[in-house]
Amino acid sequence: MHFRLKKHILERLDPFSIVADELSLIATRLRSMVAAEVPNLASAAEYFFKIGAEGKRFRPTVLLLMATALNVHIPELPPAGVGDTLSSDLRTRQQRIAEITEMIHVASLLHDDVLDDADTRRGVGSLNAVMGNKLAVLAGDFLLSRACLTLASLKNTEVVTLIATVVENLVTGETMQLTTASTQRFSMEHYMQKTYSKTASLMSNSCKSVAILAGHTAGDAKLAFEYGKNLGLAFQLIDDVLDFTGTSASLGKGSLTDIRHGIITAPILFAMEEFLQLRAVDKGFDNPANLDTALEYLGKSRGIERTKELAMKHANQAAAAIDSLPQSDDEDVIKSRLALVDLTQRVITRSK
Repeated sequence: MHFRLKKHILERLDPFSIVADELSLIATRLRSMVAAEVPNLASAAEYFFKIGAEGKRFRPTVLLLMATALNVHIPELPPAGVGDTLSSDLRTRQQRIAEITEMIHVASLLHDDVLDDADTRRGVGSLNAVMGNKLAVLAGDFLLSRACLTLASLKNTEVVTLIATVVENLVTGETMQLTTASTQRFSMEHYMQKTYSKTASLMSNSCKSVAILAGHTAGDAKLAFEYGKNLGLAFQLIDDVLDFTGTSASLGKGSLTDIRHGIITAPILFAMEEFLQLRAVDKGFDNPANLDTALEYLGKSRGIERTKELAMKHANQAAAAIDSLPQSDDEDVIKSRLALVDLTQRVITRSK
């Protein structure tokens, strides 16, 4: 890349620390936003926003970095709780996108866990396991309603359309995952479309929303979209690899989760191209013997390797989108762009 940055800045680059103060502010606001008058609903909605349970806040980090990478400077941060008085401020409006994205993401996790009958999430008991399916579904619905209220406050119809599309895609993707037609179950194209809908749509449309709010050109907004799309696809492809190669402790969930639920992902799809016999054991992966057979064929194939290669391809496309943004000599802009590129590598080299 053609960024002129001192070597010591490059060596100390940590994408998460660059926006740490803002992430703390957003976390505080999120915990306040999910408070509800009904105690049970409040405790359920707060479940994954507790201090220590929120994870890395990967998506808000990407969006805050994208805001700066698009030549938007970080203002002096207001104290926690004062941010609402600055709703007309661009950076605050972009922070709202990060908050909306996180609420939609967590809502989708709550609903997914109910559909998958999951026991754990992020290394702790899943909400449905702790409080029951009904409350978990209602908590997810509540988070979506809070996200909608925040979205409406931005008063930008294009951004509303983009985020509404995300919610539609989440439902479409989950429905695609339930399909039983073998022509679709064994199709890589179908799998990638499902993956975009379930994972990458949220990131791509949120990144574009950040650009739209700042009044950037259609070209720059498209680059932001492409970054989010390809980063999201790379992220999920590596998730699919880790479902076979990771451990329960490092993943925060049980390994082999997808295949045990009969969900065919990229490594198995690639293995099926080499070993058609794998199709014969499809839908019977809950049977230990069939699961062992599938894992045996996967081990003989290049399924894991080809999935990693595809993830690398999308990570490189994400980095290329950042490299295509208009040149800038601003150090904060450069640092944020480098951090976004660094995230593309972190996504494909992670072990959890």
